[in-house]
Amino acid sequence: MYFSKKYIKKYWKPFFSAVLFLTFETICDLMQPTIMSKIIDIGVAGKNMNYVLKMGGLMLLITALGAVAAVSRNIISSNVSLKFGTELRRDIYIKINTYSFENIDKFETASLVTRLTNDVTQVQNFINGLMRIFVKAPLLCIGSLVMATRLNPSLAIVLAVVVPIIGVFIFANMKIGYPFFKKVQKAMDAVNGGLREYLSGARVVKAFNRFDYEQSRFDKTNVEMGNTQINAMRVMAIFAPGITLTVNIGIVVVLWLGGFNVNNGNMQVGQVIAFTNYMTQILFSLMMISFVFTMFVRAKSSAERINEVLIQENSMKVLSASLAPSNETGSLEFQNVYFSYAGTSGEPVIKNITFSCARGETIGIIGSTGSGKSSLINLLPRFYDVTSGTVKVSGIDVKYMDPKKLREKIAMVPQKTTLFTGTVMENIKWGKEDATPLEVQEAAVIAMANDFISSSPEGYDTKIGQGGVNFSGGQKQRVSIARALIRKPEILILDDCTSSVDVATETKIRLGLKEYLKDLTCVIIAQRITSIMETDKIIVLDNGEMVGIGTHEHLMLNCDVYQDIFRSQLGKQT
Repeated sequence: MYFSKKYIKKYWKPFFSAVLFLTFETICDLMQPTIMSKIIDIGVAGKNMNYVLKMGGLMLLITALGAVAAVSRNIISSNVSLKFGTELRRDIYIKINTYSFENIDKFETASLVTRLTNDVTQVQNFINGLMRIFVKAPLLCIGSLVMATRLNPSLAIVLAVVVPIIGVFIFANMKIGYPFFKKVQKAMDAVNGGLREYLSGARVVKAFNRFDYEQSRFDKTNVEMGNTQINAMRVMAIFAPGITLTVNIGIVVVLWLGGFNVNNGNMQVGQVIAFTNYMTQILFSLMMISFVFTMFVRAKSSAERINEVLIQENSMKVLSASLAPSNETGSLEFQNVYFSYAGTSGEPVIKNITFSCARGETIGIIGSTGSGKSSLINLLPRFYDVTSGTVKVSGIDVKYMDPKKLREKIAMVPQKTTLFTGTVMENIKWGKEDATPLEVQEAAVIAMANDFISSSPEGYDTKIGQGGVNFSGGQKQRVSIARALIRKPEILILDDCTSSVDVATETKIRLGLKEYLKDLTCVIIAQRITSIMETDKIIVLDNGEMVGIGTHEHLMLNCDVYQDIFRSQLGKQT
């Protein structure tokens, strides 16, 4: 596995320490039946109480040493497995954060959540089991076979028959069970996806009284997962009883042959008891081995899913080139840009877009729903790469810029407002981590957010619920605008971010931005034509194509699409 080398290098010492204690514990367990047989055959049969007490004391000592080894092994194994799981989850989380939007689109969000939680837990449990019972099982099995054979070679013939049969059971268990557990993890993805979708849209579900429909959808995926798990466990359930039956038949045969040999004087009672104990240990170890392989097939499926996340390379490569300092700070330029989302067919979403915007200019982008406005602007901070053409920021092709440095130049207020759990102050300071309270307030004033924040009892320390549930849509948008403004970027992108704000408040925000945007390049995407009428330049999009560019006055004379939008919104033409 991709991720195994790192963790083997880091944890092999404590891992083998745990295995060492486990081996000592197993040796202690293997010594018990042989000592017991001697107590019976020598001490009890010879009525030698001193021998019984001496060997009984030895058994107690060995048991105590085994218990100390078991406690040490438990402490080390728990420590290693929990640290491993914590670090693996962190590495997956960091890896996901390096993904481009194209990479993230390849995985469903629910699937990434399952891989980050349930799949890591499965692998973590397997690692913990390796240091607890998984290594002990084969050691105990082999040790019991050796000790039983030494005790009575003739009875060992029973073992020669029983063990291969059980080996077949275990192999079939692994071979047949693996595909089922892979289906279980996929079914869990579907359940998590349905649950996440419902929770994110709970208000809509209640508003339209569609709970019964959503419940039926969830029930369907939930029942499918239950049935998949039942099928997996049904297959697994065949093997454990088969192994138990085989070993118990072997024990019956041992007791029968042992009794026959005792009657003939060829074997002592203590040896029969010891041999039976070893057979019981073999049964226990083989059951553990069966459980090991059941855990292994589940962990293997989970490890492969984790590996898919970790080996996924960022599709967005930074081209190497010596970049000369640019004098065009804050400018942006699109040259013959085409764009299609990965895995889609048909016409490109963006077709042959060419325009430029100098530092300090404000440019508006308008068009009908689905015309490609947000897709176009997502190319600027390089959330996606163009299919062909060039996007330049400050005179440099964004493909030659480190995405982190590129995005430091840009602040964006997205169409879908996202606030994080915490205070208003913390949310605004997302834009500038070291911002002073005064800077936060100044940004909030421009965004027309200061009044409603200050009027609340806790002011800027007001707690924001998950996703901003305790704020209105307009309030969330204004906090998001403040978060972008406090960054003081070279380029500000406002993606339809005042759609939930009333016209009067939007006008005040625009007036505040005029003073703030003196040396700032600003791109405003809007549905309302009044939001962009006074910008230096307006781009009109229709079906991914640029059908008009110029000032409001110019477009009112020369662009039919812009005229239609104007008439549909304002009902008149100037």
